Amino acid sequence: MEKIVDIVDSIANQKGLDSEAVHSALKVAYINGAKRILGKQLEFDAILDEEKKAYRLYQEIEVVANDDPRLDTEEKDGVISLKEALKIDDEAEVGDELKKEIGLEAFGRTAAMAFHIELERALQKVTENAVYESYKSKVGKLINGVVERVDGEENTYIEMGEVRAILPKKNRIKGEKFKAGETIKTIVRRVTMNIKDGIRIELSRTTPKFLEELLRLEVPEIADGSITIERCARIPGERAKVALASHKPYVDPVGATVGAKGMRINAVGGELNGENIDAIVYSDRPEEFIARAMRPSIVNDVVCKDDNKAIAMIDSAQKAKAIGKAGVNIRLASMLTGYEIELQEVGMASKESQKSEDASALSALFNN
Repeated sequence: MEKIVDIVDSIANQKGLDSEAVHSALKVAYINGAKRILGKQLEFDAILDEEKKAYRLYQEIEVVANDDPRLDTEEKDGVISLKEALKIDDEAEVGDELKKEIGLEAFGRTAAMAFHIELERALQKVTENAVYESYKSKVGKLINGVVERVDGEENTYIEMGEVRAILPKKNRIKGEKFKAGETIKTIVRRVTMNIKDGIRIELSRTTPKFLEELLRLEVPEIADGSITIERCARIPGERAKVALASHKPYVDPVGATVGAKGMRINAVGGELNGENIDAIVYSDRPEEFIARAMRPSIVNDVVCKDDNKAIAMIDSAQKAKAIGKAGVNIRLASMLTGYEIELQEVGMASKESQKSEDASALSALFNN
């Protein structure tokens, strides 16, 4: 076991593991190996010998009275009589805990195999924890991966370096097809780890965050913070709306995001399987924000209510645009603003107002 520290440090360096975590795991491996060989009921400790760069294994033994009954039972391996303890430490007293060094060499191949198994388990656990923490920190981040295969349920398995992740069918944009060997972009949606399944990394291409990260990649002004994405809403594969704010007076948030001849926004839409993206300027005034979110329709006025409901006044000619195909436009506007939006045609509003006035006049006439 000599120079085991150098070996472990080399492994940690090669795998990019935290050296302290590896040594902590190695210590546990020594203790578990000893328990496997000598008895699970016994207590052990492993102490690093800095000079020899090796771990020394000690059994923790309780000092008991010379006539303690445990000395003649199955518990005898965990205790030592005061008489024997004084031979090791001349200041030993009943109740003390002594550390008795265990020479593993005496156990031959059995010990070597046990420690080999425990060391492999320890290193595997440290490696898994490192990978888990690494990908946990990437939740919500954009990553590239290579398609390994697509199963019968249309879940896509992606190779990402040392791990394999899954892009479930539900997290894939409608109409997308992937082939083995193809490199694709995804967002890390969730990372979990348990004893049964190990590390599970779930990817997605349908979350608003995926669109945000693609825009950050494509638009330098978003990447450097000159423009921020204040809100984002998507119906994956169909349409999306993003609300943008500029933090520099000379930067047009919509123009910069769309790019010359729409090159930037079209590049992002192409990555999203042809998804159409509406870019608007964010406003902290709900009425103004809702009116902008309803584009390409033109809204005459917006009335916000206390219960996160709003009425958008429009001309009848704008109704089709306001609703959008299959209601997509008004749904996205509601998702983006957080308001339940109701449309009211201006002509109809006037008629309702006139009816109300006529009814009031008739009521006054009869009452007189």
